Amino acid sequence: MTRNIRQAWPAALLAGALALAPGGAEAQGTNQNLTIGVGGAFTTMDPHFYNASPNASLSSHVFEPLVVRDARAALTPGLAESWRTISDTVWEFRLRAGVKWHDGRDLTADDVAFTIARVPNVPNTAGSFGGYVRAISRVEVVNPLTVRIHTASPHPLLTVELGSIFIVSRHVGEGAATEDYNSGRAAIGTGPYRLVSYSQGDRVVMERNGQHWDRPQPWARVNYRMIGNDAARSAALLSGDVDVIDQVPSSDLARLRRDPRVTISEIESLRMIHVAPDWSRRENPIFVSDTAGRPLATNPFLDARVRRALNIAINRTALAERVMEGTAVPNGQWLPPGLATYNPNVPVPPFDPEAARRLLAEAGFPQGFRLTLHTPNDRYPNDSRVAQAVAQMWTRIGVQTSIEALPWSTFSTRASRQEFGMRLTGWGSSTGEASIALANVYGTYDRAARTGSANSGRYSNPALDALVRRAVSTVDDARREEMLREAVKMTMEDDASFVLFQLVNFWAVRKGLTYEPRMDERTVAMSVRPSAP
Repeated sequence: MTRNIRQAWPAALLAGALALAPGGAEAQGTNQNLTIGVGGAFTTMDPHFYNASPNASLSSHVFEPLVVRDARAALTPGLAESWRTISDTVWEFRLRAGVKWHDGRDLTADDVAFTIARVPNVPNTAGSFGGYVRAISRVEVVNPLTVRIHTASPHPLLTVELGSIFIVSRHVGEGAATEDYNSGRAAIGTGPYRLVSYSQGDRVVMERNGQHWDRPQPWARVNYRMIGNDAARSAALLSGDVDVIDQVPSSDLARLRRDPRVTISEIESLRMIHVAPDWSRRENPIFVSDTAGRPLATNPFLDARVRRALNIAINRTALAERVMEGTAVPNGQWLPPGLATYNPNVPVPPFDPEAARRLLAEAGFPQGFRLTLHTPNDRYPNDSRVAQAVAQMWTRIGVQTSIEALPWSTFSTRASRQEFGMRLTGWGSSTGEASIALANVYGTYDRAARTGSANSGRYSNPALDALVRRAVSTVDDARREEMLREAVKMTMEDDASFVLFQLVNFWAVRKGLTYEPRMDERTVAMSVRPSAP
């Protein structure tokens, strides 16, 4: 159901909308409108409810963090104009003066304190943002424009992590539930756009915030549409129904590159795709059986030989070249080369089906076994096709694999309940370094410690947890990065999950527009600009 936040548009905005061809942007003027077609399913307007890239993309139009990451994941000032360390465990942030909430009230340090207290307490069994504030012990409001954040121990990555936390206001957020954000009642931000209407999994309408503190936006209205079908997304761009699309289908990429009506933008992604087993059950595993279909007494994925066999049975080069059609790069870890905590000593796992069969036999499965691989079918580029290819590779070594593909809204809910034996999913390290994945994806699930928030498989390695804790409290940058690289190696050598490849992010825009590609794969109106005449 669509929530109409405003009963009537301003007359000038309505006139601009009527002057458009359906969905298209005007050629000139300050009343330009923009229609964006996205492939990933957004599920909420609550910026703290579920940590998924489509949700973050949407939230960033309406809400803002203290610290902003640019298109290449570098930190820049956001709502905080400056920050400094008072001591190893105290950070002081100075807010910009004159920033207004969309309802006209002033942003204050008390809103920051309210936000940080709210984040770990938003009801959600998975996808929580709590891991980004896990180091914070208390927040001190010094004056209306100054806030001091205290950590229990030195935490030099605090500013990196705060770049993922959108600030919400106390005056509308206190007592508000996620549904109040989805209805628009609490979706009052400081961002460059105001929410007009929200229809979950369908479309969102936003209008320009003319009082925004940063550079003015060229788009009077933004129509943000979910178009999950690849062919339909490309067709919408070519027909003029939308101006921008993301997740450009790999099968259409060459054709769109040749089309003079279209410009392609691309950049290496911080998103990896991986397959993750269930670690939560020692006995009576689900969606796995012997070759005759009889239940197994114990979980085979807890055997390192089985995990290694499954990992080296995957031909990552074939996935990248044939299934992804050149839109992905094989990888054996979750960061691309060139970033500080990428570990060059962690190679792409070799493709060795013969060794995989030997390992299965050593583990007591000379004839293999059966499993079901669950995958979303509307979240990542070619997600269900990749899962099908992996299933075929595993079947060739005797692990008879069937596929169950689900809409993301269903998949993510079931994954959070540990309802899968093996699942294909992804992780985008938007911070551009390794610690966030180590704490949230591979860290032991501990709600009190705010770790493992994205660890739906419940992998746990106490030695890894201890190493990560030491690393993130190490002030010396070089030593911290060395320790994090060591943690990456420990995780991948344990086959905690089977990283397949790193995506390359693509956007396609109609002639007359440009798009600044982002490593964090966010699709935002703020990155779209009219081309220079």
